[in-house]
Amino acid sequence: MTKLVDLSQTVRDGLVTYRGLPAPYVCDFLSRQASEDTYGQGVTFQIDRIEMVGNTGTYLDSPFHRYAGAKDLAALELDALADLPCVVVRSYAAAPFHAVDAAQFAGIDVAGKAVLVETGWSRHWGSDAYFEGTPFLTRDAALSLRDGGARLAGIDALNIDDVRDGERPVHTILLAAEILICEHLTNLAELPDSGARFFAVPPKFAGVGTFPVRAFARIDD
Repeated sequence: MTKLVDLSQTVRDGLVTYRGLPAPYVCDFLSRQASEDTYGQGVTFQIDRIEMVGNTGTYLDSPFHRYAGAKDLAALELDALADLPCVVVRSYAAAPFHAVDAAQFAGIDVAGKAVLVETGWSRHWGSDAYFEGTPFLTRDAALSLRDGGARLAGIDALNIDDVRDGERPVHTILLAAEILICEHLTNLAELPDSGARFFAVPPKFAGVGTFPVRAFARIDD
């Protein structure tokens, strides 16, 4: 038996993922009503037009997001995005700006794995609380993941970095090591601590560093 667990937030017109960035605008390019004049009788199609920034919904950061000349979305190998063995580290945020430090990863084999950090913050998605006091990984946590050989790091919160720190050390360290980042995950409580397989595949866009993904995990019994 195989179970698939959806780890993505829903994207819709007007959704604010990150304050200060524009919400997506979704409209008709060709409506069903208008398409009646183009196709056969009774045959209609909906063609949508979407305007948005890459940092929308649950998204993946490639090294190009942080570094000019580094790998963009189109340059990422599929084996870095799909069917990754994953471990879930649980560090629940009981207070604002909860810091997940290197000690949380002690004794965990992260080599070649997607390391997903469950803080419980996704429960605030869609409310003002989601933007206030969000949990994050520390610089030492990022170094631990890099030195341990992690393949991808994800979190169920607004940002993997402390949003008060403009240097963004976690993005800087991980993306320099080509460790991909997935933010705004959800439903991590449904995953086991280890044994699941993680998928987060964006479109193959050249010259783009970040884009939404339909992140999910596969659990094989």
